[in-house]
Amino acid sequence: MTMACHCTGCQKMSASAFSLTAIIPEAGFEVLAGDPVIGGLHGQDAQHHHCDWCKSWVFTRSPHAAGFVNVRPTMLGVAEWCTPFVETFTSEGLGWAKTSAKHSYPAFPPMEAFGPLMAEYAATR
Repeated sequence: MTMACHCTGCQKMSASAFSLTAIIPEAGFEVLAGDPVIGGLHGQDAQHHHCDWCKSWVFTRSPHAAGFVNVRPTMLGVAEWCTPFVETFTSEGLGWAKTSAKHSYPAFPPMEAFGPLMAEYAATR
C-alpha cells in the first residue's frame, strides 16, 4: 500500500511537504548493497534507515508495523507508480500540499483500519 505522510517529522526528514511510503511485506524486502545506518528522527516507535554514503532516507522499521517495512519509493529508481492511496497527519500538513489519496486521516489511521485499507488497495492493483 502506498501512503503520503504530512507530519512535521516527515517534512523535516524529507526536506519536502510530505514523505512517500510503500508498505512492503518484510519477507519481500532485502537490502542488496551497503549497510544502512539509523538516523533522522528516531526512537522506540520508528527506526529510520539511511544510506551510509549519501545519508538519503531509504526505509523505516517500526514495532507497530510488525511484518512490514516502509520503503521510500523514490529510492527504487522509478517512483511514478507510487500514487498515494492513503495520506496521514493532514492536520500537520502545509496548506498548499495536496495529494490525490483516496483516504485521508488527520493523524495516523487506527491499526484496525490497516487490514481493510490494504485489502482495498490490493483490489485496485
